[in-house]
Amino acid sequence: MTANDIVSPVLAELAEVCGVATSYDDAQGVRREISARTVRAVLAAMGVPVAVDDDDELGVSEHEALEAVRVRPWRRVLPPSLVARQGTAIGCPVHVPHGAKVTVSVLLEDTDVPVTLLPLDEPRAAREVDGVTVERVTLQVPAALPAGWHRVSAVVEVPDREPESCECTLLVYPPTIPVPRGLGERRAVGLAAQIYQVRSEKSWGVGDLADLGVLCGWAGRETGADFVLVNPMHAGEPFPPVGPSPYLPTTRRFASPLYLRPELVPEYAELPAAARARVDALAREAAESNEKDTIDRDASWSAKLEALRLLFAVPLSPRRSESFDRFVGGQPGLRGFATWSALAGEHGPDWSGWPEELRDPDSESVERYATEHADEVRFHEWLQWQVSQQRGHAQKEAVGAGMRLGVLHDLAVGVHPTGADAWSLNRSLARGVSVGAPPDAYNQLGQDWSQPPLRPDALAEEGYAPFRDIVRAALRDSGGVRIDHILGLFRLWWIPEGASPTEGTYVRYDHEAMLGVLALEATRAGAVVVGEDLGTVAPGVRETLSELGVLGTSVMWFEKRDDEPVPPEQYRRLCMASVTTHDLPPTAGYVDLVHVDVREELGQLTGDVEEERRSAAAEIEAFRKEVRDRGLLEGNSPEDLVVALHRFVAPAPSLLVAVSVSDLVGDRRPVNMPGTSDEYPNWRVPLTDADGGLVSLEQLVDSALARRVMSVVVGG
Repeated sequence: MTANDIVSPVLAELAEVCGVATSYDDAQGVRREISARTVRAVLAAMGVPVAVDDDDELGVSEHEALEAVRVRPWRRVLPPSLVARQGTAIGCPVHVPHGAKVTVSVLLEDTDVPVTLLPLDEPRAAREVDGVTVERVTLQVPAALPAGWHRVSAVVEVPDREPESCECTLLVYPPTIPVPRGLGERRAVGLAAQIYQVRSEKSWGVGDLADLGVLCGWAGRETGADFVLVNPMHAGEPFPPVGPSPYLPTTRRFASPLYLRPELVPEYAELPAAARARVDALAREAAESNEKDTIDRDASWSAKLEALRLLFAVPLSPRRSESFDRFVGGQPGLRGFATWSALAGEHGPDWSGWPEELRDPDSESVERYATEHADEVRFHEWLQWQVSQQRGHAQKEAVGAGMRLGVLHDLAVGVHPTGADAWSLNRSLARGVSVGAPPDAYNQLGQDWSQPPLRPDALAEEGYAPFRDIVRAALRDSGGVRIDHILGLFRLWWIPEGASPTEGTYVRYDHEAMLGVLALEATRAGAVVVGEDLGTVAPGVRETLSELGVLGTSVMWFEKRDDEPVPPEQYRRLCMASVTTHDLPPTAGYVDLVHVDVREELGQLTGDVEEERRSAAAEIEAFRKEVRDRGLLEGNSPEDLVVALHRFVAPAPSLLVAVSVSDLVGDRRPVNMPGTSDEYPNWRVPLTDADGGLVSLEQLVDSALARRVMSVVVGG
């Protein structure tokens, strides 16, 4: 690091005020310093441009920037938003001109009766702002308020002026998320599935919601499972080509119609003969892709789009029409998403290349376009209605099969930089940076996920509504949600544009607010929340999550102490335990060092390859020895070891235990290699057996290995 890259004391103070880290402890506990170049780039993305030197016209001096940030609260009457834990009183700072009278009230979510706030008995602070003396008075928000989305209203009266009013959001969240549906008495065992892999004979080349319903029915009735955790089902591109990664969606607020089964749309029965014959022909043609070794989303979605347009053309019955209208009216942001989808069909999904007048979602030009293309906009609203109905049906299948939780949905970290949410939530996203992760043992070069982060200040300004809507979408028609990289609710690794993942830094979020949103919405939904808390974890994070009732994640391969396996009896109770995860190869592949082979082939290893191989082999041998010593290994075949490792994890006291569907059939191929995009067919490999043969849903539910694995876990 050169002298010019060293962070000055003033820049360090500015970074601290803005929540930008100037150093961090890496995965090995080594303190790493962040360069001034990175800090300035991240501050600029947060709307705080800092000049490099006197000749830099793109920013102000460090001292000027620091003063501007410090004076921000004094320029507004109310804070951007307030967050309180139910049962805890908090202070509400209010800034008014000297001599002004201010009345502040809380407007509760479910009543029109205001609760007037009274000032605390403490001296007022004051400072000059733009030549006016501004005073700060702190009022008390009482502890007795119910949990909910409330508003704080302030009326300021200054002599010789008209009274002025303003509002901000007050989020009061429950102190903990209740453990749902008797999990405190008996833990739940379930499956973890990349549902697009699980293709049946009737699939259109991609595992869908109908297949999910069948999987849930089988798992609940035949194995005693209580849930199926699925990959994120967020919406991708509305037209081919479709990006393969479920973790890089165009929006997290709406779902992907790629997972629809067209024949299950009720209007299928009302199709005219010719149209029905065409849908049936499309289904047969698309089903041929079930025999391919690569999942072809584009072919599947092209066929489904044609079929769904034929179905959309069928007039709705009065009852169905009323249901559709109710759905549309109850979905905030749906019209905007449908409008974006229509625009993407004409101008492409990258809105940054659209005509200037269409880049602002709130412009008159966009509203005029939506009106002129009302039928196309309604088609995309209709698609979301169909997804909602088929998702709801899958959850009913799960609960009807005896599952206590049913479907658990996965919530991705972020969205595509040029997609629907990047357009509609443009003012809430940071530009010039992307989200990723610093280097660790499994991703030695770090990761860049190519996703624009939500700005902490913008979230507060909008009362955390964008995050609330994302959480609500994930909890709809489900028994719970898994939050991918839940550490991002505390801090996210921001990488400046053009920099490598190693040149990023952490940005701090108001984790109480983010977790408060999660706690309130999950409690109202009666849902379980699992946080993927793997990787570089800051001190106190897991304790905070546990206190709130958020379950952590324990993956057997990562549960080691001094290079020895941690006994599963010592795993955390408030967590979801598993042998493996989707970012590692299936168990049969992992024990065969497939992850080392692929990373070597892709050039992802920074050290000696043979040493990496020896280290990985030693890790696996330690677990193999453990299952042998416990008398859990009943043979020498790869299948026997897969069963033994699941039997090893079974005694964990964890409330949830997940089994990868890949392990039920002896699959060996990784579904994803972190840190790669096109170098490896991420998210495009179908389910296969130990010999690489394709496995259908019908074969899965008839698998002897599946019965063996589930019996030792459920019985454990």
